[in-house]
Amino acid sequence: MTDLQSLLDLCAQRHSHLCPRQVLGVRIGLAGMRALALQPPIKGKRLLAIVETDGCFSDGVEVATGCTVGHRTLRVEDYGKIAAVFVDKKTGQAIRVAPHLHARQRASAHITGEPRHYFAQLQAYQIMSDDELLMMQGVHLTTPIKAIVSRAGRRVNCSNCGEEIINEREQIIGERPYCITCAQGGYYSVVGLSCCLLRTSVLI
Repeated sequence: MTDLQSLLDLCAQRHSHLCPRQVLGVRIGLAGMRALALQPPIKGKRLLAIVETDGCFSDGVEVATGCTVGHRTLRVEDYGKIAAVFVDKKTGQAIRVAPHLHARQRASAHITGEPRHYFAQLQAYQIMSDDELLMMQGVHLTTPIKAIVSRAGRRVNCSNCGEEIINEREQIIGERPYCITCAQGGYYSVVGLSCCLLRTSVLI
């Protein structure tokens, strides 16, 4: 299933509707694969997609490429941008694809009979050429691909909290492993129930 309409239909099933960002996700996913000379459907884990926002756009990329969080071939670096980087893990080549800066204006010019910008974009994004709709640039990953992918089978315990850390995500301080939360501070702070009570409530 590689034709655009079938992919858009599949993406729409996830949301019970189709929106412009879903279309962009599918178009960007297909364009990224073409730029890397990869033909869908891609088997195995050769392609890594890094999306720069979550939501319906990322669903579009997932549907187009087959990359998923569960297979560790889709990652979210939430910069709040409708853009994605596609990496051929075999060659190391990486391409970033984003909508053209004037994509919305060009969409309105394509669909002249639709005064509502949302619906003009929804229609136009499906028929605009890649050159009109998208920007592409070769990029170099600041973190090596091997470090991004890591070793899925590795397990260590944090020297501070004792929780297990998988996928080589530990931080080594003084030759001892720590989780990111203990080493750098995390995205949460503990309040209320103690860890022991939380574990007990889960077991119950």
